[in-house]
Amino acid sequence: MEARPVIIWSDRYTEHTTGDHPESPRRIAALRSAFEANGIFERSSVLEPSPASAEQVLRAHDEHVVQLVERAAERGGGWLDPDTYVSSASYEIALLAAGGAINAVDAVMAGAPVAFAFSRPPGHHAETRRAMGFCLFNNIAVAALHARAVHGLERIAIVDWDVHHGNGTEEIFWEDPGVLFVSTHQYPFYPGTGALDERGGGAGLGYTFNIPLPAGADDDMYLAVFEDLIAPALRDYQPQLMLVSAGYDAHRDDPLANMQLTTAGFGRLAVIMRDLAGELCPGKLVFVLEGGYNLIALGASAVEVCNVFLDDAQQLRDPRSERNSGR
Repeated sequence: MEARPVIIWSDRYTEHTTGDHPESPRRIAALRSAFEANGIFERSSVLEPSPASAEQVLRAHDEHVVQLVERAAERGGGWLDPDTYVSSASYEIALLAAGGAINAVDAVMAGAPVAFAFSRPPGHHAETRRAMGFCLFNNIAVAALHARAVHGLERIAIVDWDVHHGNGTEEIFWEDPGVLFVSTHQYPFYPGTGALDERGGGAGLGYTFNIPLPAGADDDMYLAVFEDLIAPALRDYQPQLMLVSAGYDAHRDDPLANMQLTTAGFGRLAVIMRDLAGELCPGKLVFVLEGGYNLIALGASAVEVCNVFLDDAQQLRDPRSERNSGR
């Protein structure tokens, strides 16, 4: 029997409680509802994540950050900055989130055609020495460094389509030619980084590729960027593994941004990534959840992306028809 797509899933991600914060446990509940309504779990191999070890997290982060989150949780929680909250369970759940991304890498290295880590809290803003932007540990960076340390990979590509620039991922791999970091993001916007001339430093010069986009960028602009800029960059780099920081906050209905991607548009981006992974590193493609704060749009867009890999092409819509229908 052909291997099925893998979903790394745990309801325990809801234990990172944040009150009325937009990055709340309601995001996991919304994803579960959407997946159950569309049969996503039944058509996938669903795996429970295992927590990352401190050693695994310390590949990406300074010990100070790990201790900061752990001690804040032990005190019962509190704010690390105006955007980033820790509850009493957050340290444990942040390890589980990073571990889920690691598990996704292990799944594709073992032969899964694709893996989705629906980790929470998100991670791409967390820097080597700083938790920020709703993020505690940088899940996708931890996973990439695990792929290098355990699986011996020398060329890993991270494509970040979250609406916010993945400053943490950029900073962690700034001088690292073994990781190509590509980011599309609304600009100028939070966190203020991601300009076109940010290209890496030292041995990593040229291995950071930022594509800042104006507010209002729609499906057509995103598809052109992926086809005309990102695809050639990935072909030049020839990655052995491709990771996607899959935020869904560039959706036109998201309350925290100003982009115009549709649900169908996310599906088309996933098709491009699927086809590139098939060409460059067959079976070595991982999606790690980042943002997405309109609960309906989050669930629908994640379903659309999963369906790309579940032989449900009939469910994928032309983005133009979605725009014209007013959906």
